[in-house]
Amino acid sequence: MQIRTYRPSDLQTLYEIDQACFPPGVSYSKREIWHFINRRGSRTWIAQEGNEIAGFLIASRESKEVGHIVTIDVVEGWRRRGVGGALMDAAEAWAAEEGLRVLFLETAEENIAAQRFYAARNYVKLEKIENYYGDGTAAWVMGKTVKSGR
Repeated sequence: MQIRTYRPSDLQTLYEIDQACFPPGVSYSKREIWHFINRRGSRTWIAQEGNEIAGFLIASRESKEVGHIVTIDVVEGWRRRGVGGALMDAAEAWAAEEGLRVLFLETAEENIAAQRFYAARNYVKLEKIENYYGDGTAAWVMGKTVKSGR
């Protein structure tokens, strides 16, 4: 599997993956995904095996020292095979290279598997936000101190 940067031709596939990974009210519209990808300070990584996209991650620089993982999506058949870890490695390396001090993300309150995945990568729960997602689901904000690559 290779991790590569986003290409505009990926957009439709990323939208379809996001729709499959998350329920309505949590998943993003194609326009929202496009906006996150094209936002200034944003980076998108694609996990690909052959011609198949196994997952993707969108991250953005929120300030001089803070980065945000907007979404990480892994195709169901590729879960628990290292795809999420490889994507997180790419985002965390980018954050270190950029001199960011903190990386944060949101995850659904009931998504215990995701919370365990992030906790294993040294993310800690910082704040619970009620009604965070469009479907009314609460989210945990989780964050991690980034070791500088500079």
